[in-house]
Amino acid sequence: MDEYIVSPEIQTEDRQMDYTLRPKELKYFIGQEKLKEKLGIFFSAAKKRREPLDHCLFSSPPGLGKTTLAHIIAYEMGGNIKSTSGPVLERAGDLAALLTNLADGDIFFIDEIHRLNRAVEEALYPAMEDYLLDIIIGQGPSARNIRLDLPRFTLIGATTKAGSLTSPLRERFGIIERINFYIEDELASIVKRSSKVLNIEIDKKGTEEIAKRSRGTPRIANRLLRRVRDFAQIKAKGIITQLVAQDALHLLEVDEKGLDSMDRKILYTIIKNFSGGPVGLDTIAIAINEETETVTDVYEPFLIQAGFLSRTPRGRMVTPLAYKHLNIVQPKHLFSAPEKTTQQELDIS
Repeated sequence: MDEYIVSPEIQTEDRQMDYTLRPKELKYFIGQEKLKEKLGIFFSAAKKRREPLDHCLFSSPPGLGKTTLAHIIAYEMGGNIKSTSGPVLERAGDLAALLTNLADGDIFFIDEIHRLNRAVEEALYPAMEDYLLDIIIGQGPSARNIRLDLPRFTLIGATTKAGSLTSPLRERFGIIERINFYIEDELASIVKRSSKVLNIEIDKKGTEEIAKRSRGTPRIANRLLRRVRDFAQIKAKGIITQLVAQDALHLLEVDEKGLDSMDRKILYTIIKNFSGGPVGLDTIAIAINEETETVTDVYEPFLIQAGFLSRTPRGRMVTPLAYKHLNIVQPKHLFSAPEKTTQQELDIS
């Protein structure tokens, strides 16, 4: 799949910019107020007891701040952070190499922790519970077990699919939190802060215009800000106003609800080719010439979250809200409300 501008997944251009824009302290983290309040209490209590923070598990769709929170926790707790991802840890030896290089109070961050190899996951259990690591050296009759003492570290796991975690792993986390999509006011504050960091001149209306098209996701808001900045430098003397933002985002094919050309293509295809649904996922993927996994992981979550698409036992259905947004007359058989998609179904998918 080619990278596209409203994807919540991290892209090549985002990596360095995310590091530049990432707040270091909890007080500068915008949004998620209840989560921030709880974390502030946990930080203070752990430091008062002179203990490491309990192991943390953060779940959310991509781009909402899981990695940022991991770095903030390391800063607030006064430790270093070592980062990896689930698919990278193929053997227990890979895990041992990382854990034995930690110091007391350090943060060990595993992104996409639900994709851990089973053998690695099982080796992680005693490390989380007792700060011990059992490794086997050699093979056959000469093999022997070595038990290593580990420093008192904090594991932070991040997942986009909380339903895919095994129960034994989930139960070993003391702090389990879900990060929610951001409201427009919070995204506007994020855009305003990022514009100051990047020295971009933008007015209030321009900030709000970018925020409302950012699909509730800070990573997308920052990416749109950079693209609109490019447009403003060439077309509008470097100043982002509401009109400049509207023209730039129209050129980028991002509409006022944050839908891009592929989002609209999916909805149009279901409406025109399949009478609004229900229609199976594989059929949709073939009709729009995309991989099934791309539809479920990239496009579908936002369309469901925003209320444009409904997942039912019989297949996907376009909602009345989508007909209204696309300015298409809704068939009479869709006047009744479609079945709702639960958060658990989103996690499992």
